[in-house]
This record gives sequence, structure tokens and C-alpha cells, in this order.
Amino acid sequence: MRINKVTFGTTLLACAVFWGVMAYAHSQLSQMSEPKESGLLHDTLQPEHDPVVAVSVVDVNIGHYSAQVQGYGEVKPRYALNITAEVSGRVLTLGPGLESGQRVKKGEVLATLDQTKYQQAVSEAQSELATATLNLLEEERQGEQAKLEWQRSGLSGEPDSPLVLRQPQRVQAKAALTNAQKVLAKAQYDLKNTVIYAPFDGLVVSRDIQLGSYLQEGGQVATLYSTDVVEVVIPLSEAQWLNLPIRSNTELARHPQSWSVELRYRQMAWNGYVTRVEQHLDSNTRQRALVVTVAQPLDIEPPLYPGTFVTAIVEGTPLKQSWKLPQSAISQQGEIWYIDSQGKLASILAEKQFESGGFVYVKAFTHESVQIVQRPLSSYQVGTLVQVISEVAL
Repeated sequence: MRINKVTFGTTLLACAVFWGVMAYAHSQLSQMSEPKESGLLHDTLQPEHDPVVAVSVVDVNIGHYSAQVQGYGEVKPRYALNITAEVSGRVLTLGPGLESGQRVKKGEVLATLDQTKYQQAVSEAQSELATATLNLLEEERQGEQAKLEWQRSGLSGEPDSPLVLRQPQRVQAKAALTNAQKVLAKAQYDLKNTVIYAPFDGLVVSRDIQLGSYLQEGGQVATLYSTDVVEVVIPLSEAQWLNLPIRSNTELARHPQSWSVELRYRQMAWNGYVTRVEQHLDSNTRQRALVVTVAQPLDIEPPLYPGTFVTAIVEGTPLKQSWKLPQSAISQQGEIWYIDSQGKLASILAEKQFESGGFVYVKAFTHESVQIVQRPLSSYQVGTLVQVISEVAL
């Protein structure tokens, strides 16, 4: 009887433990399933949001600017002359200014050649001239004598031959005199050319003769650059010409300092003026050029040397209803991205007018202030919401 009581108690305890374990397991499963179901419900009810792009913008307003056209060119002298000898001879003297880098004045002696044979030629020509003059006078006297004799002969009319009155002989004597005069002039001209002068105020670029050397007629003596003005030819495209005023060469000649240009090289700058515009297109570049001049280039500070490659900033026409934007605001596709009235991205093709100093000037498409994206990305899409993270006013 004792064994049965123990067995019954053990069985009852085992049943209680079993049902307790089952109840605990059920409660744990219920707790695990409730958060999951709650999370699924939350995900199902959460509304979707459009993507937002963070951008930096510049606030721009319509402004009035003067167009500036930028071009490039090499500084060149107005005249670059290879001086050559007009007569031959041995070089006897060289002028002190005939060295590269030296400046010479108009009329300054550069070199002299041996004059001996040219002086002799002048003397011979003078002798020939004297003889020709004498011959003409003698022939005129004989002609007058022949005329008197014809009149005394009592014959009427004119003689059968002009030789009777010595007319052909007089014509020949006059021609001989004229030729002798020209021979003398040529001899004197050659003698004068044994002294070689500077034809204008200039800079000696090179000396091509030596003291004692023999110079042939046509041989090169030196290379000379004029120093009164230098010129810079600036080729410009058709689009650049559209931003420049229309000026004729006649008008520029009347007002030579009416169209200013700034020339730059590294940290140096010079003022020049447009003095003429070319009336043809270059066959290779299809561009037309304007010509800028700077007076007394070697006497200004800093000097503007021939051969310098400069940047030219040309004053253009006034522009109205334009925007000044950083160059980065123009996309690779040539578009401007801006924020519309709904705070979304929009784009429009930029109408560039000119560029200068890191800025681009474009035609405004509205009179109102506009927020322009500073650095548009190629991934931008029209209608995307934006968040402005920085703003700059121009």
C-alpha cells in the first residue's frame, strides 16, 4: 500500500511539471510572434519618401556687364627689316650701335664700305658729262651756222635732208648729254650707298658682317626691328566677334585710342589700342583678326619686347539681362541646373556670352532671383527634391 502511494505521488508530480513546461513554452512563443507581427504591420503602413539631393547653390540676379573677349598673339615690330647692301665692297668701319641688342636712331651710320672705285666712277661720269655738254654746245653752234648758210644760198623751202641743218646731230648730242647726266647720278648714288644708314629708329637683332669682310651687292648687313610701335595680331572666332563693337578702319584711324585693350604676360600688363581690323578670314583657322598696337614698347615700364606671347583682354559691347556664374555651374552638357519654385531640380541650356576671370556670363531666362547649382552632376534628374547645404550670393 505504501508503494502505491509513492507511485501515485510521483505520477502526479510528473504531470504537473509537464503541464507547467507546456504553459511556459506557449507563453514564450506568443511573445516572439507579437513583435514580428507588429514589425510587419509597421513596415506595411510606413509611407514612401522621394529621394533628396544635397546641393550648394549661388543666388544670382540680372546684371549689366561689358563683354570681354580674350585672345592670344605674339608681339611683333611694325617693321622687321633685313638690311642689305646695294653695292659691293670691303667693310671699312662698323657703327658703335651695330651690335645685337643695341638701339639705333634713324640716319645713324651702321657701316661704311671702301669708296675708292665709286669715287673714281663719279669722276669719270663727271668727265663724260662735261664732254657731252661741250658736244651739245658745239653741235648747236654748227646747227645755227648751217641754218644761216641755207638762208644765204637763196634757196626757197626746206632742204631735202635734215642733215643739211644738222638736226639729227643735235638730237644725238642731247641724248648723249642726258645719258651722261644719268650715269653721273648712278655713280653718285652708288658712292652714297657705300655708307649704310639705319632707315628708322630700331633695335638691332643681328649683325651679319665683320670688319674687313667683303660684302657683295645684295648681301645682308643686319636685321633691324622698328621701335616706335609694336603690333599684336589677335585671331578671334565668329562667336567672339559677336561680342565686339562694329568699328571700321576709317573710324579707328580717326580715333586711334578709342578702343582699349589690356595685354598680359605672367604678372605684367600693358595698355594698347585696336588700330585696325582685318577684312579676311584665315584660310587655316577660319578666324578673323584685329590688330593691337602699343607705342614706344621699349620705353615703358615694364618694357614690352618683340616675341612676347601675350593674352589680350579686349573691351566688348555692353550686355543687358545677363547672369554672372562660376564656370563650374555649367555642366558637361552645357546646361544650367537650378532650383524651381517647388524646391526641385530643373535645367536649361546655357546661352554663353563670354568668359572671364573664372566666371561665365550667360543670358538670363528670367528677371527673378534664381538659385543655381554650383557643381551639377551628370546623375542629376529633373524633378528631384533638393536640400540646400550652402548658399553664396553673386
